[in-house]
Amino acid sequence: MAEHPGFVLWFTGLSGAGKTTIARALLPKLQERGMKVERLDGDVVRESLTRDLGFSKEDRDKNIERVTFVAKLLSRNNVAVLASFISPYAKTRDYVKEETTNFIEVYVSAPLEVCEERDVKGMYAKARTGEIKNFTGISDPYEAPVNPDIEVPTHEQTLEESVDFLVAELEKRGLLPQPVA
Repeated sequence: MAEHPGFVLWFTGLSGAGKTTIARALLPKLQERGMKVERLDGDVVRESLTRDLGFSKEDRDKNIERVTFVAKLLSRNNVAVLASFISPYAKTRDYVKEETTNFIEVYVSAPLEVCEERDVKGMYAKARTGEIKNFTGISDPYEAPVNPDIEVPTHEQTLEESVDFLVAELEKRGLLPQPVA
């Protein structure tokens, strides 16, 4: 495998915006380039590394703190980290940026209405009736990035267009090696 600089591609956005979908589709594109890649996902991490945490602001911050530690270890060892987390608070995302190597904030933007339409689990509906407390975008705030490194408007792009756009952005930043022959 070719040596390449590690980085953290931090996907932030509302639930249903497309963070995990894009990360899953991007992963094989990076592997095809000979990169070492790890994907960290909010749902998966909450089943293991942070299963003891809830969704209060303090617990959300602790969740991101733990994930940041893992991303820091991976990125400084030349691993491309695809991290998909709602991470609703700007201050917490700033912390991740300070702690990790080659941090790139990717704002996966989609209007709340679109995210609700995409919600196959019915989480937004449960949040709107009060069945789920502290739900980002409904009963808990989401502080959208003011100046993200990259913005991916998933309500205006196909998945393929979003992935191609990210590949081009990584190439521009010198973080993506040329395709392996």
